[in-house]
Amino acid sequence: MQLRLLEYFVVLAREGHFARAAAACSVTQPALSAGLLTLEDLLGRRLVDRDRRFIGLTADGAAILPWAQQIVAMLDGLHQTAEADTGPLRGDLRLGAIPASMPVIGPLVRALRAGHPDLTVSVRSLTSREIERGLAAFELDAGVTYLDHEPPAQVVSVPLYSERAVFLAQAGSRPTDAAGISVGEALSYPLCLLHEGMQNRRILDAHLAERGLAVHPRATADSYVALIVLVESGVYASIVPDVYASLLPTDLWARVVQFDDPLPSSRVGLIISDRSPTSRLAKAAALAARGLALAPKFSPP
Repeated sequence: MQLRLLEYFVVLAREGHFARAAAACSVTQPALSAGLLTLEDLLGRRLVDRDRRFIGLTADGAAILPWAQQIVAMLDGLHQTAEADTGPLRGDLRLGAIPASMPVIGPLVRALRAGHPDLTVSVRSLTSREIERGLAAFELDAGVTYLDHEPPAQVVSVPLYSERAVFLAQAGSRPTDAAGISVGEALSYPLCLLHEGMQNRRILDAHLAERGLAVHPRATADSYVALIVLVESGVYASIVPDVYASLLPTDLWARVVQFDDPLPSSRVGLIISDRSPTSRLAKAAALAARGLALAPKFSPP
C-alpha cells in the first residue's frame, strides 16, 4: 500500500473538503479522488461518503482513521529522525493556541527559531478541546492551553505563566476611582465576554459560581480582538487576561482596572502528547518552552 494514499485520506478527513484536501496534498482534485478510490479498493471498504462533494466518513472510514493518522505521523517522525544527523531540524511545527495565550506565542516562537532557524511554525487559534483532539489525532505537534481547569489528558505539560483577570473599560467610564473595582461591581456593567464554548469563559463562570455570582453578557465573541473592539466602541466593558491588558493603549482609550477581590489565577502552559517515541518537533517545542524567559507582564506559573 502506498503511504501517500493514507495521507490523502487523513487530510480529507481533516479538511472535510475535496478541493482543500487536494491543495494541502499538492495534487489535483482528480488525483486525490483517484487515490482514495484505490485505497478503498485495497482495503475492500468504502471509507468516504460522497456525492460530488464530501459528505463525511463512513463507519469503516471513522474506524480506520485513527490508524491512518498514526501511520502518517510515524512516517513523519521516521523522516525527522533519519535527518537528525544530517542537518538542522526542519519542517512545519503545528502549534494550537487558545485565544487567551496569544500574547505568549511571539516569545515562544522566537525561542523556537533561535534554536532551529530552518523551522517553520503554523499557529492556529483553537479552543482547549480542539487542541486536545488535535494532539490525539496527530494534527498538532504542540498546544498552549490551560493546565488546571479541565486538564488535558495523556499529555506532558510545561507551565509558562499564570493568567489573572482584570476589568477593561473605555477611559472616562465609571468608576471614577481607577485604583480598583470589585467583581460584583464589574458585573453591573454591560459586559462583552467570550462565549461559553471557550474555556476562559467556563473558568470565569466557575469562579463566579463559587462566590454565588453569575454573569449575563450583552455580547459574546470567540476572540479577544473582537472584545477589545467592542470595548473601544464605548458600549461595553469586559473582563480579560492581564497579559492582553498590558498590550492596550492605556494612555489613549483603554482603562484597565485591577480587582479589589481578585479571582483565582489560572496556569497556562505548553502541552505535547505523552506518547513514545516523541517526535523531534514536539521535543523542540517542549525544550523551547522549558527555557523560555518571559517578560515581567507574564506572572510566574
